[in-house]
Parts: sequence; structure tokens; C-alpha cells
Amino acid sequence: MIELRELTKRYGGRPVVDRLSFRVEAGVVTGFLGPNGSGKSTTMRMILGLDAPDHGRALIDGVPYSAIDRPLRTVGALLDAGAFHPGRSARAHLLALAAGNDITPSRVDQVLATVGLSDVAARRAGTYSLGMRQRLGVAVALLGDPGVLLLDEPVNGLDPEGIRWIRDLLRGLAAEGRTVFVSSHLIAEMALTADRLVVIGQGRLLAETTVTDLAAGGDTLEDAFFRLTSQATDYRGSVA
Repeated sequence: MIELRELTKRYGGRPVVDRLSFRVEAGVVTGFLGPNGSGKSTTMRMILGLDAPDHGRALIDGVPYSAIDRPLRTVGALLDAGAFHPGRSARAHLLALAAGNDITPSRVDQVLATVGLSDVAARRAGTYSLGMRQRLGVAVALLGDPGVLLLDEPVNGLDPEGIRWIRDLLRGLAAEGRTVFVSSHLIAEMALTADRLVVIGQGRLLAETTVTDLAAGGDTLEDAFFRLTSQATDYRGSVA
């Protein structure tokens, strides 16, 4: 489980994340939605200890990320699909991470197969397409067989087959009892993937809801999202 308690971050005196509190429960896919600049990426970075909050706490299974021993085996994350040395092969990249987290080398081949990169695992990752880089990022997130997963825009660069693959993968991981927290700018895709939604605007919580409840007024999901976020931000038609 992920729990945020009054999480706050300011830049130049302006709150980017403003007293944000919510829970991400195990066993369901939770989608994270909000307009551009709403604070989603900053929130994920604070959960992972990459940015320090000015106030409040982000907890994973009751403790801060910094207190987790061998974090890759507890939390898997994809924030940047390009977070690898371009001269290394995918297998070498994963083997280095496995060695630093006491993960057996055989797990590397398992996750490469899961993400569909086995046949190109010896190629330099710098030659990969964006979709292949996304798959490698997902492999890194899965490497430690973690119970908690945070994925930022995991469908970026994927073709329709890849989008269906990531959708089925996320729902399967949640069905195994894992905590799955995923951001996306594709509202319609979240409708097919997520069980619950966390919607923020200007760093503030707007709703913790289900896809069905968000569009309960009879509008399309996009219209319902616009109506909700327009209460808190100058919405200009693009979401992230």
C-alpha cells in the first residue's frame, strides 16, 4: 500500500503539491490523472524519495522509501524510460541492477521474456525504439518481483499491441495482490485499465473515485474529467 499524508512541495514559494493525502490499495490498478503541471510527477518522485517534501509524508507499506532495505525488491518504478547507459545491452543493464539488489541472474531472463525483449536483449539499449525502451523500463520495475509498482506513462511509445500488453500486465499484477499505481494522459486507456482513479489539479486532491462514478452524470469520461479539473485549474485541453 502507498499512503500520502498532507504531502506538500513548494518551488519558489508556490505549492506544486499541496497537502495531498490519499491511499493506493493493493489488489487494484489505481490510475493517477491530472492536467499538465498538476504535480503528478513531483508526487511520484516524493514517494520514491527523489524529492524531499516540505511537509507531510509518503509511506510505502507504512515506512518511507528511504527506510526500505533492498528497495528494488519492494518497490518497482518506471519514471524515465531512458534511465540506462546507451552503450549497455538490456541484459547487462538488468544484470548490474540485479547484482546490487541481491537478485538472482535467472530473474533477468524471466523479466526480459515477460516484456518481450528476449530476442534483442544483447543489443545496445541506446539503439532501442521508444516502445522498446518503455518495455526495458517495465523490466527494471519488475526485476525484484516487488509488491508495489509505480509507473509514469508506461504506454508512451507503445503500438496498439503493446498497449494491450501493458494493460493486461498491470491488471494481472494487481490480481496477484500487488499495489499498482500508474499515471497516464490517456483517459480512455485508464478507463480500460484502472479500477480506481486519483485525480489532482494544482497539486490538490480533486477525487478518489472509480471510472464508473466519475462519469456517473452521463457525460463522457473526458467531459467528466474536464468538469472536475476545471474547478481547480486553468484547463487548456491537454492532460498528462
